[in-house]
Amino acid sequence: MNVDPNAATTSFPAPPPRPGPRAAVFLVPALAAAAVAVALGAYGRVHDPAGTAFNLAGFSSTGAVKSWLATAAFAFALVQIASALVMYGRVPGVRAPSWTGGLHRWSGRLAFLLSVPVAVHCLYALGYQTYSSRVLWHSLLGCFFFGTFTAKMLLLRAERLPDRLLPLVGGLVFTALTVLWLTSALWFFRTVGVTT
Repeated sequence: MNVDPNAATTSFPAPPPRPGPRAAVFLVPALAAAAVAVALGAYGRVHDPAGTAFNLAGFSSTGAVKSWLATAAFAFALVQIASALVMYGRVPGVRAPSWTGGLHRWSGRLAFLLSVPVAVHCLYALGYQTYSSRVLWHSLLGCFFFGTFTAKMLLLRAERLPDRLLPLVGGLVFTALTVLWLTSALWFFRTVGVTT
């Protein structure tokens, strides 16, 4: 096949712009988050509190168990927020080492795993309570935390998200966990004392 080097070249049209994320990418995580939060709140509200759900050998009370598990979860959440700041380049002069992503994922997994028995105890033993502002905020934010965590996990699998969406949702998860820790574990340690 002969090609004429003097022939006019044809221009190809520019590729069409990539479409933005579909509404379902945002709607499904939002609906799942709302469903989880409402289901937890509804269960906690209609369930008759049992008073206790578990106790571990070596701890003086279930309150101590919950407080130490929540404190460990909060410590791993601090590691996760610090690793996220490094990964997103928000710490001046610090480049993210190759292991930062793994540290971020595993600290998040451990924080979540440690928070599950605390949530189970809160829901089963205490239920959704509103008798004081501290307890009301704790109940609301406990439901919000697990709902927002659900949304974050679903958004991790989505493609072409706005750059700030995952950090925003992750920040909401961290903020909820922080206030949960302040209204439970820290309150327990200040009221009862640092006991095991």
